[in-house]
Amino acid sequence: MDSQVQKQNGLWLHRFSKLLAGMTFILIFIGGLVTSTGSGLSVPDWPNTYGQFMFSFPLSKMVGGILYEHGHRMVATVVGMLTVILTIWVWAKESRKWLKWYALCALAAVILQGILGGITVLYLLPTPISVLHGCLAQAFFLMTIAIAIFTSEKWKTAEEAPESLQPAVFNITLFTTVAVYIQLILGAIMRHTGSGLAIPDFPLAFGKVIPPIQSQAVAIHFLHRLGAVVVSMFIITTVAKIIRNHRERIELVRPAVVLVTALIIQITLAAFTIWSKKAVIPTTAHVATGAFILATSLVLTLRAYRLLPAEDKLFRKKNIMEPAAA
Repeated sequence: MDSQVQKQNGLWLHRFSKLLAGMTFILIFIGGLVTSTGSGLSVPDWPNTYGQFMFSFPLSKMVGGILYEHGHRMVATVVGMLTVILTIWVWAKESRKWLKWYALCALAAVILQGILGGITVLYLLPTPISVLHGCLAQAFFLMTIAIAIFTSEKWKTAEEAPESLQPAVFNITLFTTVAVYIQLILGAIMRHTGSGLAIPDFPLAFGKVIPPIQSQAVAIHFLHRLGAVVVSMFIITTVAKIIRNHRERIELVRPAVVLVTALIIQITLAAFTIWSKKAVIPTTAHVATGAFILATSLVLTLRAYRLLPAEDKLFRKKNIMEPAAA
């Protein structure tokens, strides 16, 4: 009976962590809307909203840029509260000490994120802080995805992978995740330095494959495009390796197919972002899809790690990231 209750509690914790991850994705999407609509300073004070407590601000006044910026703050507060609950829950019910500390790190990240958001407003959108705010948002999203995976029943009852599973699969998925995150950093730099239309045509750049680097903005924009090429190569290599060597592993094949599909969508959105002169919908969708690709790549990485033979797992001597004992 105790085992059944413990399993049920674990199921609810897993569902709650998935809710947090979903809310974080929504928060990133709304954050993209704030940037795409230029609404970052629509509410000039912080933590209040025009001198009023956030949740007492009249809905009738949430119009224009205030709707996006104030809505972003409200959702961010909800995400913060959910993270507090999750951390307390993990510390109260989880037996894995490393997961408890990981949840605490996620809580610290979301608190820091809130502080950075306030500094961004109070100091009138300083570029370094705005970029850091965007990058930390993606990092926190990854942490919520990881917690959702770590609390799943499949992770807790990880099976031993067959000897035919290649450790190289885990390596390439890990490198892909790192590459995607670096690309999102470049995207944040491009977005917050106003370099999004520094190269106004696509797929060429000023009618050339390699444009003349006339300014810092052009350099940043072109670097982001080069990053997209690198990420595309990593994703294609990852998917090809999985399909070729481990097509029987549906838990790897499914996210791999999703990953390459999302890549195609992302490239299409990038094109429409340029062609539409950064219209709100394609620009915001481009930001959100980038976060989705990052999350999918992490899911693939952690699933590949779970299927590794014990002798190939990282930190195996210290049992870091190992599933809980039954």
